[in-house]
Amino acid sequence: MGTLRTGLLLAGLTALFLAAGFLLGGEGGMMIALVVALAMNVFAYWNSDKLVLRMYGAREVDAGSAPALYGIVRQLADRADLPMPRVYVIDTPQPNAFATGRNPQNAAVAATTGLLERLSHEEVAGVMAHELAHVKNRDTLIMTVTATIAGALGMLANFALFFGGNLNNSLGLVGTILVMILAPLVAMVVQMAISRTREYAADRGGAEICGQPLWLASALEKLEAGARRIDNRLAEDNPATAHLFIINPLHARVVDGLFSGHPSTGDRVRRLRAMAGAVRSSGPWG
Repeated sequence: MGTLRTGLLLAGLTALFLAAGFLLGGEGGMMIALVVALAMNVFAYWNSDKLVLRMYGAREVDAGSAPALYGIVRQLADRADLPMPRVYVIDTPQPNAFATGRNPQNAAVAATTGLLERLSHEEVAGVMAHELAHVKNRDTLIMTVTATIAGALGMLANFALFFGGNLNNSLGLVGTILVMILAPLVAMVVQMAISRTREYAADRGGAEICGQPLWLASALEKLEAGARRIDNRLAEDNPATAHLFIINPLHARVVDGLFSGHPSTGDRVRRLRAMAGAVRSSGPWG
C-alpha cells in the first residue's frame, strides 16, 4: 500500500508540474516544463548524493578511522543483503543521520558526531538499519525526484511572478495566480506526504534488518530531544534538504515547520513498540 501511495503521489506531482507549464505557456510551455523536469531529474540522479554530502561537509570514514560505526554498517548491510555503502561522518553536535545515493550500488549513509556521542551501540545500529532500509527501498532516489520536481515548480512560480504567464489559457489570469501561489504549496504538501510514507516504511524495514525494533524506538526519542535543543545551522540554511534526515533537523526558525516531512516521532515510536510485541509473540523477524 505504501508503494502504491508513493507512486500515485509522484504521478500527481508530475501532473501538477505539467499543468503549471501549460497554464504559463500553453502546450509549448507544458513541453518545456516536461523537458526541464527530465533534465533536472537526470542531473539529480547522477549528482544529488555528491551535492548533499558536500553541502554538509561530510567526511568519508572507513574501518580504520571509525571502526565502531563502520563495523555496524557492514554487519547490517550483510544482514540486509546490500552492497556495503560509503560511510560518512558530519561534524555537528545535533544528533541525526541520513542516507543518499541513486541506488544500493552507489549509496552512502551519514551520521553526525552528535549522534555517535549520544547514542548507545545498539541505538546507532537501529538508526543505521533505518537508513539502510531507505537504501533498500530506493527511497533516496524517490525523494530526490520529488524534491527536484517540487523545486522546479517553485521555479515556475517565480517565473510567473516576474514575467507573467499565458493569459490566453482557459483560466486566464486566474491560472497564472494559481501557479504563483497554489502550485508550490500543493507540491510541498505532496512532498511531505511522500516523505512521511517512506519514513514509516523505513522504520519497519530498519527494525526487520536489525531484528530489534526497540533499538530504533529508543534512538528516535533521543534524536528528537537532541534536535529540539541543538541547532543544525547547515540544515537551517538549506531547509529543502530536511526530509533526508531521520529526524527533522529544523527548529530555530518559525517557518521551519513548513518544511517538515517527518511523521510524529511519538507515532513512530508507538508503531515500533507494537512491532516489538509482535516479535516477542511470534519470534524474530525473517
